Amino acid sequence: MKKSRKREKILLIIIFMLTGMLARIWQFGSVPGGGINQDEAFAAYEAYSLFHYGMDSHGYHFPVYLVAWGSGMNALNSYLMIPFIAIFGLKTWVIRLPQLICSSLTLYVVFLLIRKICNEKTAYCALFLLAVSPWHIFLSRWGLESNLAPSFLIFGLYFFVKGLEHSKFFLLSALMYGLSLYCYATIWSVVPIILLLQFLYCLWHKKMSFSRNVILALIVLALLALPLLLFLLVNFGMIDEITLPFISIPQMLHMRSNEVSFQHIGSNYVNLRNIILRQSDGLIWNATEKYGLFYYCTLPFVFWGGTAILSRTAGAFKHKEYHAEVFILIQFLAGLLLGLLIHVNINRVNIIWIPLIIFAAVGICEVCERIDKRLFVFFFCIYTVLFVRFEKYYFTDYAKEIAPVFSDGLESAMQEAVSYENDICVDGASWIKVLYYSKMPVEDYIASVQFKNYPSAFLQASAFGRFTFGYDNSEIDMNTIYIVKSENDFSAFEAAGFTLHTHAYFVVALPPGTQ
Repeated sequence: MKKSRKREKILLIIIFMLTGMLARIWQFGSVPGGGINQDEAFAAYEAYSLFHYGMDSHGYHFPVYLVAWGSGMNALNSYLMIPFIAIFGLKTWVIRLPQLICSSLTLYVVFLLIRKICNEKTAYCALFLLAVSPWHIFLSRWGLESNLAPSFLIFGLYFFVKGLEHSKFFLLSALMYGLSLYCYATIWSVVPIILLLQFLYCLWHKKMSFSRNVILALIVLALLALPLLLFLLVNFGMIDEITLPFISIPQMLHMRSNEVSFQHIGSNYVNLRNIILRQSDGLIWNATEKYGLFYYCTLPFVFWGGTAILSRTAGAFKHKEYHAEVFILIQFLAGLLLGLLIHVNINRVNIIWIPLIIFAAVGICEVCERIDKRLFVFFFCIYTVLFVRFEKYYFTDYAKEIAPVFSDGLESAMQEAVSYENDICVDGASWIKVLYYSKMPVEDYIASVQFKNYPSAFLQASAFGRFTFGYDNSEIDMNTIYIVKSENDFSAFEAAGFTLHTHAYFVVALPPGTQ
């Protein structure tokens, strides 16, 4: 009987993991977009440059934070790309691998975490809800650098909870929390709060002490945080930037320090509330109005489960009892605080969604336990149907909707254009996507780039190498190849004798006599 029960549990885990993995791997690299997002393009070009030339696009050697657009970009995703670029080259599916791997591991870690702090049934439910969540599937399939943060915070929490049993795991927890700081700068304001609350709570209940492993973990955390502390000192003008052959702490062209503020808590609350209730922020790469973040029927269970955890936690505090669910509540409160301090969209408050999905799992389990355990089968069927419908939508209608946003066709248009020796003018595509597809050596890029708005928080290049950006229909150069959006008016090109080749949402216009 015990062996049969064990086999059933293993089978359930395999089914849920395969469900989650297949949803994330199928047509990976081609959906979303058939192209690439500008943020992942920049992160990928930085990784490519660091691997081949040891410097980023601003000439810094192995920076702790990338200057990128001018106001910075989180560096960990680029560094995680480097081994895969070294093996497979610079391709769309390659640069998305770090996000795919981390988010897939998150499925299993969430199961292990919730089994440890709640119970096995809730763990299965949380795993399933996360595996079929549209938000987490979206997050898993493209390489936005900030979307690594939810994974590393969950990894950090899991090893922290493990460390309460075996203190050696505190070292891994410190490593994960330390690396989370390189995932997303916005969480710098809340990670110390998470760690302090967890630490004080466990000290209060005598679940941990200042043992050798705890002290070592604090040292690991401090060493990982130190470069970013120096980064803040540099960018607040307290010390000069640090440039060494093996590490750089650069000065940003613009420091977005005013984004975190107590002055707009009221409006930020309304914005966050609306995003949670609508499960959408209007950005097609984050969510769809049709299915939301975790399906609209989930929201009542989120509130039910959150209330249940809050009630049990309050009761435990009253009786001075240790209650492990408090750790999920702390994660949620950190996300809530973040949403109050800055004006967020779905990816800017990405650390709140896994706690909410866990709340939903708790809520569903509470409902089933109180009413009828057979409701588990009912809920499983409902979510399976929703998941299948979402997957069909994601790989058909949604794939068509997102394709122009991710510049589908630009890659093949670039391949055709660069096969000739002419100068190339691009219109309707981000300059960083052109830089990414060109694979231009970073020294050549730095030597030739011209910006329209230097210095700025969001730089706009007007030219680099043989590429220029933007054109006037009345001043078409007969020696230049043009890459323009397919929706443009091509009458001037046709009148001048250009040959037009369509590549999805882009057209390559070749001047007469191009060879």
